[in-house]
Amino acid sequence: MNASSIVTIALTDPGEGLTEAEILEIKVAVGDRLEINDPVVEVETAKSAVELPSHVAGTVVEVLVAVGEEVLVGAPLMRVDTTGGTAPSPAPAAPSAAAEADPSAAELSAQATEQAAEQAEGQPEQPAAAGEGEGAPAAQEPKNLVGYGERATGTRRRRRRAQPAQPAAEQQVPIDRILAKPPVRKLARDLGIALHDVLATGPEGTVTRQDVLNAQQRSYGAEPAAHDGAGAYFPEESPQAPEHLGDVMKTTRDQPFSGVTSDERTTRVPIRSVRKRTAEAMVASAFTAPHVTVFNEIDMTGVTRIVSQLRASREWADVKVSPLAVIAKALLVAIRRNPEVNASWDEDAQEIVYKHYVNLGIAAATPRGLIVPNLKDAHLMTLRELAEGIGELARTARAGRTSLRDTRDGTITITNYGVFDIDSGTPILNPGESAILGVGAIKEKPWVVDGRIEPRRVATLSLSFDHRLIDGALGAELLRDVSAVLEDPSLGLVWG
Repeated sequence: MNASSIVTIALTDPGEGLTEAEILEIKVAVGDRLEINDPVVEVETAKSAVELPSHVAGTVVEVLVAVGEEVLVGAPLMRVDTTGGTAPSPAPAAPSAAAEADPSAAELSAQATEQAAEQAEGQPEQPAAAGEGEGAPAAQEPKNLVGYGERATGTRRRRRRAQPAQPAAEQQVPIDRILAKPPVRKLARDLGIALHDVLATGPEGTVTRQDVLNAQQRSYGAEPAAHDGAGAYFPEESPQAPEHLGDVMKTTRDQPFSGVTSDERTTRVPIRSVRKRTAEAMVASAFTAPHVTVFNEIDMTGVTRIVSQLRASREWADVKVSPLAVIAKALLVAIRRNPEVNASWDEDAQEIVYKHYVNLGIAAATPRGLIVPNLKDAHLMTLRELAEGIGELARTARAGRTSLRDTRDGTITITNYGVFDIDSGTPILNPGESAILGVGAIKEKPWVVDGRIEPRRVATLSLSFDHRLIDGALGAELLRDVSAVLEDPSLGLVWG
């Protein structure tokens, strides 16, 4: 292997001038063959999870990062031999504990290769503790479990050292080498539970979904209640089998587990990733833009009727229709009538920037925290295009695949806390935007219609806006026009 043929793959800036990212998954192992643009790691940035591709072709000879590690932009991730050669083949049999303590010269090359593989799996070698018992049996490696077996692409299998057996309750296994299926790993990450803190009861020491739930109960002293899946603010777009659990976990589900304090009265987790950046942005927004919020309770019966008709329509059979699409259309119509609201405050240039386009943000509470992807040029979209776009944003957000482009350059946002059965609220502006429309739950209430009391579908709208850009009269006019279109959707044809 020629030293000049070794190329280092470093963490590049995934976008928006980010300085660091967290390693979520290492997608290659020592000895794997890479082609240009093959994904090598998945990282979590301030906005979303991103797969980083290789810019070279060759064979992986060393992995320099571990799962869960915070890595600065420019830091080396792995080294690749671009000559096309392969990494040294490991010895066919695992060494004994005595051989590990005193390796022979003939084993040094294989041992170095194993150490590189262990680095890739997020944990350095640990010497066997005295009195830990017999060596663990080498079990068949299930191919459907992350951290073991052959990759789907058919690349070579990684070799593992035989580890001394430990009592089940005291086992501390490197997290990327624990037997657990991908949905179970995701559940543990969402709940903030470290897999090495979970007592495994599945076949061959596999961590099961119930094992993670049991660990969560022990950590928080409460029964886990099934979440309704409304992690993203998209009505009727929630998954049928949610991967995260009750409201008690909402504040920590995107954070790595740090542990219960010695008195078992609190659990402490580090503030990282999306939640950290969201907190910084919300504090900056709250203390730089003077917020004003106005409210209006409106009759949404016409909207619910239209949604029902569209769902029953054969032409819309392949579109997931929700009231949110109609609300989005009403907001866009109102912005066209009040274009001054679509602006931003440029403090450095001391200018107000009026925008002739609308990138409509949809607030999404994901397992990683709050993000606001937006529909580019939403003002040009038909109702069907809005419905399709919102549905795509929902699916992408739930999967944790929202791209950086989708979170950039938003102009105005809708946040739908009605999916949590909440009537109203005072939303905080997304940084750089001038207004945010909050939508409460649609509920049946008595309503006066032409002097008679009738049951109607009613909801409360709330509009928060930057008072530097939008005065009270303009904000009220915007909310009034949104309300008018929702109460009488035919106005959308006249005004739109």
